[in-house]
Amino acid sequence: MADDLSLAPTAAVAPTSCTPLPGYRRRSPGSRSASWLLGAALLVSLLALLPLGFVVGVSIQTGWATIVQLVFRPRVAELLGNTLLLLVLTLPLCVLLGVALAWLTERSDLPGRRTWSLLAVAPMAVPAFVHSYAWVSLVPALHGLPAAVLVSVIAYFPFVYLPVAASLRRLDPALEDVAESLGLKPWQLLLRVVLPQLRLAIAGGALLVGLHLLAEYGLYAMIRFDTFTTAIYDQFQSTYNGAAANMLAGVLVLCCLLLLWAESASRGRARYARVGSGSPRAQRLQALRGAARYGAWLLPLLTTALALGVPLLTLGHWLLAAGIAPWQAPELLPSLRQTLELAALGALLTTCAAVPVAWLSIRMPGPLLRLLESCNYIASSLPGIVVALALVTLTVKLARPIYQTSISLFLAYALMFLPRALVSLRAGIAQAPVELENIARSLGRSPLQALWRVTLRLAAPGAAAGAALVFLAISNELTATLFLAPNGTRTLATGFWAMTSEIDYAAAAPYALLMILLSLPLTGLLYHQSRVTAGR
Repeated sequence: MADDLSLAPTAAVAPTSCTPLPGYRRRSPGSRSASWLLGAALLVSLLALLPLGFVVGVSIQTGWATIVQLVFRPRVAELLGNTLLLLVLTLPLCVLLGVALAWLTERSDLPGRRTWSLLAVAPMAVPAFVHSYAWVSLVPALHGLPAAVLVSVIAYFPFVYLPVAASLRRLDPALEDVAESLGLKPWQLLLRVVLPQLRLAIAGGALLVGLHLLAEYGLYAMIRFDTFTTAIYDQFQSTYNGAAANMLAGVLVLCCLLLLWAESASRGRARYARVGSGSPRAQRLQALRGAARYGAWLLPLLTTALALGVPLLTLGHWLLAAGIAPWQAPELLPSLRQTLELAALGALLTTCAAVPVAWLSIRMPGPLLRLLESCNYIASSLPGIVVALALVTLTVKLARPIYQTSISLFLAYALMFLPRALVSLRAGIAQAPVELENIARSLGRSPLQALWRVTLRLAAPGAAAGAALVFLAISNELTATLFLAPNGTRTLATGFWAMTSEIDYAAAAPYALLMILLSLPLTGLLYHQSRVTAGR
């Protein structure tokens, strides 16, 4: 799925790790080792383009006449209308809620600000389809667009809150002091000084929310709201790799690319860095007085009740009502074991695949490496169902021996989640001085040995953080696993989905609880990294 990359802040990079000192000549890597790494990076990036190439190839093969017949029809118009309404209604609400909570927890004297800040990030530990499960089991009549907007907002607003809160911590209050000295009122300061400096954080968070809205399947299938993702899955189930499903995937990819373009265009060319001597002063907190002080409690309290209270209370209800029986189900422990095995091996393989691109982008930067790196980010923005559909088609036609095997499943995980490992690895390698590699090579080590024994050891914390992000993403992945997993594979996500499809909410509760417990470390990691990066 669409992933949350901008939520993984990179550590500050020491100047000597990226830029040689004056008069220093960087020792070029051995040609053979560099060729191997470049070849590996090229292979990884070409594989990342498989889903996009699949969509283009199928469109060409289908022909214009058939494309017009399949795309320009009432059903596609209905799905497009649902998607646009979902984006238009959900994105502004997520932005408003995320920015408001960020301001309250970072720039006001709201009592318990640190606790409310942690609670605002905590909903990320609950998979989106578990949010939907909780609300549907609480209000069975909940369905359609209003339900989709409600559940989407409470599931995805942390993707806006986290980058905006991190940006607010780093803002220098000197600009606000100058604006206040010119007579601007507090609300004018917020609109004319603070919000413009948050443009990048808001745009990045909104992009993550939008990509999740386009890619999500379980949430909307459960509340009976048709989107392109649910329609593609239903079409595939009924016709198996039919042209209609492929054309729906093409329209969905176009929507994702348009969203990426809109986010890029919204950045503008303004500079956001502070220029001046010295370091920025500590943030000044806005005093909340009178009714505003008590009213400010309502927003985080209501948000926490909806985003955390409803899932936890619903799970508690079903667990208490069912007793010990669901925990004794013979499929539960094997599902947990398979989830851990797939997530651990998938995280290891994905992190290893990211090493060549990460190392070359730091040690040998250039247009080619920037292009190869961009290929991986573009691929990760495509919905998981498109990636799965592409791999199903390609393996059936070109590589049938790996069809519906662990190989195709791990390939899908790598295509979807490699940027999560890449971002953290780049930061770790950038902090490992190139001089140490050169010293190791002067002592007779090959470039690959120097990379393995020196650089990767120093970059181990970044690699571990990236692997943890991939691990937890795989542990909650649903769509690609449903499409590609070998027969007999049952993860916590697919087991949960099987139980809820049978309306057995009590049996599904243990699966949901275990997924939340596995996701809690990711939430803590993101929260900790965002505060460390901001120096708090």
